[in-house]
Amino acid sequence: MYRISEAGSEFVERRENAKYGGDESMKHGDPKKAKSSLGALEGVQVWASPRFGPNLPRLLEKIQCVVVRVPTVDQGVGLIRDNLAAVAQEQAQGPERQHVVLKPQ
Repeated sequence: MYRISEAGSEFVERRENAKYGGDESMKHGDPKKAKSSLGALEGVQVWASPRFGPNLPRLLEKIQCVVVRVPTVDQGVGLIRDNLAAVAQEQAQGPERQHVVLKPQ
């Protein structure tokens, strides 16, 4: 997890998704899988990833999802920092929010 602001970013902590625990019986799109993923993200406002699965609509009801089209975490953090206003604007939409896709320019 990172704390990101217009002034910069800082690493806060690493969290494991212990509730999911690699249970292979959970299929993509399983509501229980979405719920367990959200459990690991308690207190987080934005989740960035190179891709999201079929649970994206369920996740968006609770958290702002950002697709980052870059190969490294550092580049993803930079993209979010550079586009913080756009991410915050979409997050403000509440449960009706849409995911944001960020690519390097």
